Amino acid sequence: MIFVEELEGIRKFRLARTFFGRGLYYTAAYWVDGLMIDTGCTYTVQELLSALDGVTIKLIVNTHSHEDHIGANAALTRRCGAKIVIHPLGLEVLPSPRERQPLKPYQRVMWGYPDPSQGTAIGETIGTETHRFEVIHTPGHSPDHICLYEPERGWLFSGDAYIGGRDRALRADYNVWQIIRSLQRLAGLDVTLLFAGSGRVRGNVRTELLEKIHYLEDTADQVLELYRRGLGYGSIRRELFGRELPLSYVTFGHFSGKNLVRSFVEDYPTSDSA
Repeated sequence: MIFVEELEGIRKFRLARTFFGRGLYYTAAYWVDGLMIDTGCTYTVQELLSALDGVTIKLIVNTHSHEDHIGANAALTRRCGAKIVIHPLGLEVLPSPRERQPLKPYQRVMWGYPDPSQGTAIGETIGTETHRFEVIHTPGHSPDHICLYEPERGWLFSGDAYIGGRDRALRADYNVWQIIRSLQRLAGLDVTLLFAGSGRVRGNVRTELLEKIHYLEDTADQVLELYRRGLGYGSIRRELFGRELPLSYVTFGHFSGKNLVRSFVEDYPTSDSA
């Protein structure tokens, strides 16, 4: 399933695998001035290729190496010969996604394994004919996550560094403290439009980023206080978030409130890691 929309010269592709006529979980790809930012998952490759028929693509930037952001890399490079760039930490994933990034059952169902592709390390900036993007390293969601910021237009392509909402669960391999630091960095930018990895475009950017930061910091204070009192991860999760979300059961605990609590405690930054 694909929805295409244009805004300020940016073409947005909102993509999802379809089950019984409904999109299962949406992700997004963006095109601007010959630059492709992310390429969706393997199940939406043909729809994306059709939507991009006749469109010039000179460069592909992956915000990170997760399977729902690199799915059409190989197909697009075969079609147009575009170069792929990604953070150096993601380079080993692209040519060997099955070996380097094995998927849980729910990930295979929703996004599937991407075909192998080849990338090179992204630099500090990305240039097109009319735009210059600053590359900002924003780990937390993944170690190799980057965002693209166009200061002249105030555009921020945030990938999955910022989606929105008040988190009550976290994936086992995310780091909530790195997420907070990355959001703080983004909140210091002069942003007029944020293009998220979910496909949602946001305009009240600084306020929303600060609200998310404050929520996570307040939650961290509560988690750490309860942990100091001797409560376990499960007890803290029940105290602060109530019952586990259905997502926890669908993912067999890979995405859960208990993981959010665990990350607040075990990933707490020390003087060596700050």
